[in-house]
Order: sequence, then structure tokens, then C-alpha cells
Amino acid sequence: MKDFAGAQTVIEAKGVGLVFQTDDGPVQALKDISLTIGRGEFVSFIGPSGCGKTTFLRTIAALEHPTEGTLTVNGMTPDQARQARAYGYVFQAAGLYPWRTIAGNVQLPLEIMGFSRAERAERVRRVLDLVDLGGFGKKFPWQLSGGMQQRASIARALAFDADILLMDEPFGALDEIVRDRLNEELLRLWAATSKTIGFVTHSIPEAVYLSTKIVVMSPRPGRITDVIESTLPRERPLDIRDSAEFLAIAHRVREGLRAGHAYD
Repeated sequence: MKDFAGAQTVIEAKGVGLVFQTDDGPVQALKDISLTIGRGEFVSFIGPSGCGKTTFLRTIAALEHPTEGTLTVNGMTPDQARQARAYGYVFQAAGLYPWRTIAGNVQLPLEIMGFSRAERAERVRRVLDLVDLGGFGKKFPWQLSGGMQQRASIARALAFDADILLMDEPFGALDEIVRDRLNEELLRLWAATSKTIGFVTHSIPEAVYLSTKIVVMSPRPGRITDVIESTLPRERPLDIRDSAEFLAIAHRVREGLRAGHAYD
């Protein structure tokens, strides 16, 4: 595994809290979140439903705003980072427009950003090849499988070549066989691009398989109960999941999830 100690800080949270105001009163979604993510890391957030892992990812993307603490992305506020197009965001659903081809969906953010037709075509070709969808640009979303649609969604997030990729349970709705393949492909993509990745998941094996760092979160209000630095090698065939080292990390994640329930 590449040593990320001392890597340039890309995302830094200090005492971040978030309280939503609702008709039934205030709801604390996050409490005292402090975390540093270095350049090139693959960081997974795992915890039970309602623990705030997606909410924290959304604060990084400036889709939500903390009510306590500080959060910086590339040394800027999340709003400034969004305006600087510092990240791509992949949602749980592919969110492709059915009336646009795959190439048309992937190039949409490039159109909005004012890239020339030639530059759009080149970037679309490159990212479709990167996610193994070369030759599918003229297809429509309904002509592709769920896994292929999600790869197209990842391509769209990669199209403007941001250094940070934020992924909110992108494979959660897929069957295990497809999910395994996409996990392998995501590691290949990460190795090829060296992007910093923040990844939300409910799956312990997925978190352990993919990550350089695993952030374990507790039920609401979301707190960090453990931050686990992976000792797995960077090259990870699927059968590494049967190794003693993998199982030991998975056990620690499971224990962190159990400890989180002590806050209930």
C-alpha cells in the first residue's frame, strides 16, 4: 500500500456538527466530526442508516452546510471548492437523462462549463474508455445494464477531471456479482487517475476491499467511532478477501460499528 502519511491535505474537518431545523424541532445529524484526508487517498465512510455518512459527504460537496466547526476542501470553503469545480459527485442512482445518449449524458457538465465541441468529444472518449464503455457512447441509458449505467455516471463525474471524486453508495442497488466487478474496476480507475476518493457504503467487505482508510460512524448524531488505516497491498485481487489480514480489518470495522451503538 502506498504510504499516504504526510500527503498534502485535501479535505480537513475540525469539530464539524450539523443541526437540521425541522417542524418537530432541531435534529443533530453530525457531531464533532474531525478528520483529515490526504491527496490520493481512498476513504470509505461506513455506518448504519441515519448515521450521517451521506450527510458528511454532502457537506464536503457544499450540498449541506455545517452549523458547527470548520471544513475545508483544497484549502477553500466547500462553496469555493464547488465553484472551482474541485470534485465530481456520483449519486446512489445513475441519474442519466433517458433522452440523451450515453455520450450526451457524460458531456452535459462540459456543455454547462463551456468546453468546445472538440474538447468535449475528446474528454468523453477518454473517460468512456477509462470506465470500459468505449463504443457505447451512441447508446441510450435504457439500452445498458444497471452496472453500465452506473459506470456512465462515474464517467460523467470524471469528465471535467476534478482531483476529488465523491461517491454516495454508487453500487448499493446492484447484485453482488456486478458489484464485485465494479469494485475491481473502481480500484483500477483509482490507480490510473490517482484521484482522492470519498466513498459511502453499507458494506463491510466493500469498505475493506477498496479503501486506504475506513471511517466508522455511529448512529445519529453521527460521530466517528474509529478511523482504520488499511495495511492491505495496493494490488488487491478479489480473493484477498479470504486473507487473515483482510478478515482482521473487517473484524475491527465490525467492532467499531458495535461500539457506535453505545451512544444510543
